[in-house]
Amino acid sequence: MSAHPVALGGIHHVAYRCKDAAETVEWYERVLGMKYVTAFAEDHVPSTGAYDPYMHVFLDAGKGNVLAFFELPNQPAMGSDPNTPAWVQHLAFKVPSLEALLDAKMHIEAQGVDVLGPTWHGIFQSIYFFDPNGHRIELAADIGTAEQYAELEKVARPMLEEWSQTKKAPRHADWLHAKPE
Repeated sequence: MSAHPVALGGIHHVAYRCKDAAETVEWYERVLGMKYVTAFAEDHVPSTGAYDPYMHVFLDAGKGNVLAFFELPNQPAMGSDPNTPAWVQHLAFKVPSLEALLDAKMHIEAQGVDVLGPTWHGIFQSIYFFDPNGHRIELAADIGTAEQYAELEKVARPMLEEWSQTKKAPRHADWLHAKPE
């Protein structure tokens, strides 16, 4: 088997829009402990040349992962896709343990942020909340076993094929939905 012609080395950064760059940086530093690492500000978009002033801020999310935001003052106000439920589009960050997840929940709530969860997902538990821009954030702690992750990888293709044919939830991993007592 030959190597794929596209040699990915991970995610360089993920970018979203924000209402206010300074407020966003302050919130992610205070609430999630991210480090503000750099910014770009231009009056013209480098790729298109279009006049559209922006501030592009970058935050270190740990382990080489960068979360970025654009403030676009000349564009219409931010909105969300009215055809997509609010729970679908979100940023999920890994925390090292269930204990760390619970500690994070207490800290985030102490910052005045409403937090939902923890929610049990079989192989991980997570909490959910919104940033000041309306982006849903998830913190997730893996709790699965190596065997469970291997089984999920094994059934991933058959589940996708069944979903594509039926548009109903495949039952290949029913064990995942049985919450232990």
